[in-house]
Amino acid sequence: MKNVVAFIMAGGKGERLYPLTRDRTKPAVPFGGIYRIIDVTLSNCINSDIRRIHVLLQYKCNSLIRHLRLGWNIFDAELGEYIDIVPAQMRTGDTWYMGTADSIYQNLYFIETEKPEYVLILAGDHIYKMDYSDMVEYHKAKGADCTVAVVEVEKKEAHHFGIVEVDRNERIQGFEEKPQVPSKTIPGDPEHVYASMGIYIFSTNVLKEELGIDAQKADSKHDFGKNILPSMVARKAKVFAYNFKDENKKEAKYWRDIGTLDAFFDSNMDLVNVTPVFNLYDNEWPIRTYMEKFPPAKFVFAGGDDGMRIGVALDSMVANGCIISGGRVERSILSNNVRINSYSSVMDSIIMEGVDIGRNAKIRRAIVDKDVKIPSGTEIGYDLEEDKKRFTVTESGLVVVAKGTVIER
Repeated sequence: MKNVVAFIMAGGKGERLYPLTRDRTKPAVPFGGIYRIIDVTLSNCINSDIRRIHVLLQYKCNSLIRHLRLGWNIFDAELGEYIDIVPAQMRTGDTWYMGTADSIYQNLYFIETEKPEYVLILAGDHIYKMDYSDMVEYHKAKGADCTVAVVEVEKKEAHHFGIVEVDRNERIQGFEEKPQVPSKTIPGDPEHVYASMGIYIFSTNVLKEELGIDAQKADSKHDFGKNILPSMVARKAKVFAYNFKDENKKEAKYWRDIGTLDAFFDSNMDLVNVTPVFNLYDNEWPIRTYMEKFPPAKFVFAGGDDGMRIGVALDSMVANGCIISGGRVERSILSNNVRINSYSSVMDSIIMEGVDIGRNAKIRRAIVDKDVKIPSGTEIGYDLEEDKKRFTVTESGLVVVAKGTVIER
């Protein structure tokens, strides 16, 4: 779509994902064995024929820059296509990005230079499949100033989301931030509400005007959801809601904001279900990434007097370069170049690249970040009080081992 420019917000600290974000920005966190979180949003852009993309960076962005440079150099500049890596540059003052709206305001230079008809604003840390071109056509048909993508959620779950209030024509009448009891539900559906997905389409002239107004307000958080959109609605601007259409084509719509360790873990575990709603094996809507060169995964029967040194993985995803040598993996995701040694057990876990799990080790309901060596006989996820002395443990009992952690017996 030649008349659309996309901006992907990819500079968040991701504090609630710590320690996975200790050394990297949230969109660069590995996902699904071989991907990075941002690959999902970028793939949605490509599959929607949107090929003019600015990725806005700020915090700990080195690994993300490397990933984009190696894996997403697929555009043809002669056809006006590009993915532009944009670090925070203080173009409009002496501050870093102060909010989502400010990050676009500080990069109005690109919009004024390229003169698109529409600007698509996306988060780089959500998991979903969406054809943005359908949303653009909806925006045009409504003659909208701004269109907000929304997803239906149960009324009892409203306190987790920013809730959008609409009339029967889908025109937005108000916003509520994580209400315990939402004041309005979807017209004609008393059990559901619309939650904002953090996806916006603006007509370019409207966006430039609104950002200019907001930039002059000293008391603004310079955020689309908190400031720009409520102000537009209050002034009766034409702001509409677009009901999310899931390209997974399943009965249940799949959209996940993986902003916490437990949400990140659950979203990964969704992938190992027998028939996952978010389908990575869909040739009609491929999710692409950068793939390092590793040999195929290997499963080894290591023998032994008891005949139990059998390398096996059940209900799991195993990336290239992995060797499962006499160990057992169940309901887990293994990234590239993971080694599982004899008599070890990995259950309900995410094991990232370069991890070596020693003999007789037992891992249960854990995330082990890159380049960790698990000594023989180590147990993780079985004694949470002991785990808390060495690792991060969430309220739900999920154990997270930081990248490069040295574990002593």
